[in-house]
Amino acid sequence: VEDEPNKICESDRIAIKANIVPLMLSSPEQIQKQLSDAISIIGREDFPQKWPDLLTEMVNRFQSGDFHVINGVLRTAHSLFKRYRHEFKSNELWTEIKLVLDAFALPLTNLFKATIELCSTHANDASALKVLFSSLILIAKLFYSLNFQDLPEFFEDNMETWMTNFHTLLTLDNKLLQTDDEEEAGLLELLKSQICDNAALYAQKYDEEFQPYLPRFVTAIWNLLVTTGQEVKYDLLVSNAIQFLASVCERPHYKHLFEDQNTLTSICEKVIVPNMEFRAADEEAFEDNSEEYIRRDLEGSDIDTRRRAACDLVRGLCKFFEGPVTGIFSGYVNSMLQEYAKNPSVNWKHKDAAIYLVTSLASKAQTQKHGITQANELVNLTEFFVNHIQPDLKSASVNEFPVLKADGIKYIMIFRNQVPKEQLLVSIPLLINHLQAESIVVHTYAAHALERLFTMRGTNNTTLITAAEMAPFVEVLLTNLFKALTLPGSSENEYIMKAIMRSFSLLQESIIPYIPSVITQLTQKLLAVSKNPSKPHFNHYMFESICLSIRVTCKANPDAVGSFEEALFMVFTEILQNDVQEFIPYVFQVMSLLLEMHKNEIPSSYMALFPHLLQPVLWERTGNIPPLVRLLQAYLERGANTIASAAADKIPGLLGVFQKLIASKANDHQGFYLLNSIIEHMPPESVDQYRKQIFILLFQRLQNSKTTKFIKSFLVFINLYCIKYGALALQEIFDSIQPKMFGMVLEKIIIPEIQKVSGQIEKKICAVGITKILTECPPMMDTEYTKLWTPLLQALIGLFELPEDDTIPDEEHFIDIEDTPGYQTAFSQLAFAGKKEHDPVGQMVNNPRIHLAQSLHKLSTACPGRVPSMLSTSLNAEALQYLQGYLQAASVTLL
Repeated sequence: VEDEPNKICESDRIAIKANIVPLMLSSPEQIQKQLSDAISIIGREDFPQKWPDLLTEMVNRFQSGDFHVINGVLRTAHSLFKRYRHEFKSNELWTEIKLVLDAFALPLTNLFKATIELCSTHANDASALKVLFSSLILIAKLFYSLNFQDLPEFFEDNMETWMTNFHTLLTLDNKLLQTDDEEEAGLLELLKSQICDNAALYAQKYDEEFQPYLPRFVTAIWNLLVTTGQEVKYDLLVSNAIQFLASVCERPHYKHLFEDQNTLTSICEKVIVPNMEFRAADEEAFEDNSEEYIRRDLEGSDIDTRRRAACDLVRGLCKFFEGPVTGIFSGYVNSMLQEYAKNPSVNWKHKDAAIYLVTSLASKAQTQKHGITQANELVNLTEFFVNHIQPDLKSASVNEFPVLKADGIKYIMIFRNQVPKEQLLVSIPLLINHLQAESIVVHTYAAHALERLFTMRGTNNTTLITAAEMAPFVEVLLTNLFKALTLPGSSENEYIMKAIMRSFSLLQESIIPYIPSVITQLTQKLLAVSKNPSKPHFNHYMFESICLSIRVTCKANPDAVGSFEEALFMVFTEILQNDVQEFIPYVFQVMSLLLEMHKNEIPSSYMALFPHLLQPVLWERTGNIPPLVRLLQAYLERGANTIASAAADKIPGLLGVFQKLIASKANDHQGFYLLNSIIEHMPPESVDQYRKQIFILLFQRLQNSKTTKFIKSFLVFINLYCIKYGALALQEIFDSIQPKMFGMVLEKIIIPEIQKVSGQIEKKICAVGITKILTECPPMMDTEYTKLWTPLLQALIGLFELPEDDTIPDEEHFIDIEDTPGYQTAFSQLAFAGKKEHDPVGQMVNNPRIHLAQSLHKLSTACPGRVPSMLSTSLNAEALQYLQGYLQAASVTLL
């Protein structure tokens, strides 16, 4: 780490670097792989500056002729150089790559040629070929890394050698290297996949230089696609090969290779359609590994599946040949649908491919949030929807042809912006119905589709589908959503829980009649998953749904808060007692929401919990701090008097929490939130004895480590204190700690730093506080503090009129990171448990500028002549002009 102390001493570093390469090369393969990773980790730090001889040492081993050693070197080189594929361009990177190329490119090329010759010498020796082919795969990967940033001169000069040999390897078929395994790709497939990647890289980035070689690669890769089987082990090869064609066909100067109608027909027929078919392996995943299937299909982690590649190729071809391609495919789509109609139960896969084709043909640009954003004008999406999608979803059985049901639901999801609203409204009851399907994929898709439709925006930023339009379906929607959570395999299905949350959010008060049953089901679910929380998204949406039920109900009927507490507190107690770390921050947020709903005193159930919230162990976990501080603030806002009278012995504990938080650079602002609530809400006499100690703690922290964030919070606190207890009390407490301390704080902190305060309410607190110091603190008028009066006024006018100073010193940018010990459950803010902003000054002062003018007027009435003379001598002209504006606006003058 830069500028950090080295944890390993220099002599050890040198010794390790001197011995690790020979050790790696002489170890068995499994250990070799680990040591090779170790070299690349050291290399990330030390290579090339502090390890100049690493490359020579590696290159020298190429001469050994021992492929166990050579593969060790290649593997190390690969893990060292593969970062060139994703690093940002920089001079250091160029320098390093140039250094590597100078030392490595020629030996690598010679090794490549020698290895290929050895392959023909040992063409009949299976074990030798395995070693040689694993070398070729690594060499091909190194070629990709070294050529990724830019085309190196050396490789441009030797393109003939590399490309001719790559082309030969693409067309090579050696019986000895074929594997019987249908799932796992063999060496031959892996090598050809990498060569397709290398060719695609050159075709995309260096097309001018690569032009002479391109047609033969297109032919070779084309033949490869036509002759490769449907087995899973060829998936990576086929998808890389198709991706190569996709990247070539959308470049203007390769257009001519694809223009011929016969070529297009042949690509469609021989490459695209066969690779869109739903295979046995897909069917197996759909039924038995639905979670993985959904992740690949919905969340787009299907990057190297055949279907995704074929889909990309369709999009690529449509760039220049949209008309002809759409024409060819429409024919295919129609014939597939006819095949299906002849015998649905046997030919359903034809319809699946047809839907997939229409989808890939129609969608030009897609986002997760909005579905398709640009569509192909030549495909009539609504017509296809009404004729071919709806009938499947309307059929009597929700369990028949599950793959086609999933396709239909996905179609609605993808084209939700193209299909007219009335068709979406027709679909909603169909989707609700499919929440009951046995297939995990089908009921998950139904929930996801509903959730997406409910988030769509109509005109003037309201939801497209309104609560009124949903009214007839509320009961069945809620019933089916909760029932879906009881279906096998979906007890913690995050898509269903997200749909529940979104339904609550859309339906608002329409859900109130169902709340008693809903909250019972949510608490039962909460109790069940708290035994072993394993799905963070599911859990998050579950707590959001609980918060929504509370908000929606209590908005209509504030007294309902008690029934929620009855329902939830038992489970909450269990979660807190069993210390379910993942859930505790959520529980505190829900409790804050409930407590903030109470208008009068705190119920005794909360007071019983209060002492437990101060236990140090809860505060050790960073994820607990924000929600716990908010909960304690809620206690103080609602029950400060109860705490002062019934739990006065807990006040030191409360201040202990403040002391702990204030000591941490990452959490000091949370400490101030707590302190401000104590000052604002606790009866003054209950904190009298602790006040001086609080200030001493703050000063110690100021002396030890003064950060911008701390200063901003400190300024808000002293001004809040001033508003609450008066300016004189503030001056007295400062001067009781140390004589003349008040003046030092004004001069060294308030005046120079006030411009840094941010936030409307924070600025208002500071403005009102400083106004009090200027106008209600006698020592400011007739002691040595008087010289600070005008600079303080000038600083206040600056706070009103100058832009905020948001500069942060360099060394403070990473404070949060240093302070967090190891891995801990992070705090996740619940959107629907949000807290309203609280203004402690409130209606007492509406406009701080006018308040300043009125207060100065009052001061000048008390001591005539003093204020104008202090202003005229040392306030700068611009500030004076602003001040005159305030006085006019307040219709007052200074005497």
